[in-house]
Amino acid sequence: MENDYLVQKKPFSALFVFALPIIIGNLFQQAYTMADSAVVGRFVSEKALAAVGASYSLTNIFICIAIGGGIGASVIVSRYYGAKQYDKMKTAVFTSFISFLLISLLLAAFGLLFSKKIMILLNTPADVLDMAIVYLNIYFLGLPFLFMYNVLSAMFNALGKSRIPLYFLIFSSVFNIALDVIFVTQFDMGVAGVAWATLIAQGISVVLSCIVLIRELRKLECGHKKLFDKTELLTMTKIALPSILQQSTVSIGMMLVQSVVNSFGSEALAGFSGAMRVESICIVPMMGIGNAVSSYTAQNIGARKEDRVVEGYHVSNKMVIACAVAICLILELFNRQIISLFLGADGTEVAMSTGENYLTFMGWFFCLIGFKMTVDGLLRGAGDMKMFTIANLVNLFIRVAVSVSFAPRFGIQVIWYAVPIGWLVNWIISFLQYRTGKWRTIFTLKEVG
Repeated sequence: MENDYLVQKKPFSALFVFALPIIIGNLFQQAYTMADSAVVGRFVSEKALAAVGASYSLTNIFICIAIGGGIGASVIVSRYYGAKQYDKMKTAVFTSFISFLLISLLLAAFGLLFSKKIMILLNTPADVLDMAIVYLNIYFLGLPFLFMYNVLSAMFNALGKSRIPLYFLIFSSVFNIALDVIFVTQFDMGVAGVAWATLIAQGISVVLSCIVLIRELRKLECGHKKLFDKTELLTMTKIALPSILQQSTVSIGMMLVQSVVNSFGSEALAGFSGAMRVESICIVPMMGIGNAVSSYTAQNIGARKEDRVVEGYHVSNKMVIACAVAICLILELFNRQIISLFLGADGTEVAMSTGENYLTFMGWFFCLIGFKMTVDGLLRGAGDMKMFTIANLVNLFIRVAVSVSFAPRFGIQVIWYAVPIGWLVNWIISFLQYRTGKWRTIFTLKEVG
């Protein structure tokens, strides 16, 4: 079958062909928030940028819940697909759809009820608080679309069709940017305009993606299938919860650290917000490679080809190094120009220097998160979740503890010193677990079925 390339082609070719559409797609997905920040920063005000930035760390947690949960479900679907058990695979797909829709509705209701209290707890500057709440409330209305899109993308990836969600992401991202500009510059809707633009673009993309996925599933012949299976849900949950934790670690840390950044005022917050948008773009290739390793590992274990997993892991680290070198060169040479894209000509010196300092420091360390993502992806794809979970919790603890303890005393720069330290410790713990070899046998097809 044409989609068996993850278990048939040479590891580099398989991972590259699979990861590239994921990376490009995630870049376009990040374009949603990049466009929101750039449009309000340049056409509304620096405070509007700070408001969207203050919301970002919270909204990104929900994005990571959706992505992490989707990855967890896709591991099970990939296993069944690799083993050609299409009836169980379809049951797993439908079970994930129903579960994620219900979860997204509950989280949306929670967000709408408590958005103001959360932003106050995060020490959001008073001069941007109201705008941040407006942005958040509209975002929560569209949360079901966000969740369903990410689970749909994960299902396409599990089937080896990573190009399909890429096409929809390109469409929705371009559409979102166009709506951003129209709503802000023509209708003077401010931060509400960029929030509505995102909701509309994602909603249309979800409907189209769902239609295409159903057509793809119909091509796979199978016997009886259920629409919902509690056993499959439990199995997916065992993978999904640590995946959500891994995907959310950075974002939860960002949210907690955000409360420290907020105490330095709206100007520093604006610069930090712009820099965080850039960081989110820089992390995309690393996350894409890690997620590709996850599906690659799952399919190859499903096909009983564990030795290919090791080959793929070594290849993925070489891909990480290539990406990290390119990112470092770009950030060191063009940091001021990049930050000015968000702040415009009227950006204050505090905002500009905060953003520049963050990017020039972080540019040297993205290889660490890349190494962390690849070994985490392997462990996740194999179902080896215990040490994986511990490693990500330690990462979170380091980032928060260092920032909260030392930034108020020694300055905002301490916040970014904590980031690579957390990544490094996370990688060491996960890598040592990989070296034990337990991942080869911890999650067998018998356990899945």
